[in-house]
Amino acid sequence: MKVLQTNLFRKTVKKFHKNQKNHLDKVIRKIIGDPNSGDAKKGDLADVRVYKFKKLNQLILLAYIYDKKKITLTLLAIGTHENFYCDLKKSKLRSGRK
Repeated sequence: MKVLQTNLFRKTVKKFHKNQKNHLDKVIRKIIGDPNSGDAKKGDLADVRVYKFKKLNQLILLAYIYDKKKITLTLLAIGTHENFYCDLKKSKLRSGRK
């Protein structure tokens, strides 16, 4: 499976500490193992899935798109719930994905 990252995702992960990146790698491996494990969204984010996990007792959301035809997992965004979906919609509009 090919795994791609958006600039938004890459910039956020760049700020993580090494142990946080290691934990994130484990989460991404879980998603690769079962791409349907995240919650499917509706409306403007219909093609997006969001996987939720805890990091240091804080809920973290990881948004991704799985393309079955191309066998590609695109990591869109990661962050806390505050403004997560609003920021995700804005980034999708800027990237031309609708």
